[in-house]
Amino acid sequence: MAKENKTNVMRILEAEKVAYHPYYYENHDGKIDGVSVAAKLGQDVDHVYKTLVTRGASGGFFVFVVPVAEELNLKAAAKSVGEKSVEMIHVTEINKVTGYIRGGCSPVGMKKQYVTVLDASCEALESMIVSGGKIGTQVELSPKDLMRVAGAKTAPVAIRP
Repeated sequence: MAKENKTNVMRILEAEKVAYHPYYYENHDGKIDGVSVAAKLGQDVDHVYKTLVTRGASGGFFVFVVPVAEELNLKAAAKSVGEKSVEMIHVTEINKVTGYIRGGCSPVGMKKQYVTVLDASCEALESMIVSGGKIGTQVELSPKDLMRVAGAKTAPVAIRP
């Protein structure tokens, strides 16, 4: 295998002295959705989380991190950040807002520090897996470390489809 490429997410975690484990997966098949990524990594879907970016009624942006097989409960999400409502941003806005592309959006290292909420389900885990900031890369770390580095809090914001 070629030399391991560190992403900006990994550099930030190292600078913050956060222990993490990198994962790499093939993405040439185009299957980069969270459930497919969990399968490629041989991980339970309740252990792998996706990063979703929303816009609140106030116009501000909010980041939510939920298990890949679940969906964001928009009402619970809005309540958790004190907004009247939130809606998913359009995929074409992801790069402009976060600095990441769809499929490689991480709650760590966005262009700006947005209010970030991890689904409360992560509190029961010793570690969780999130995007490493690039398609084909994931990082596993403790929820507490992710909360600290991303400036996040937890709330029950995910629902099973």
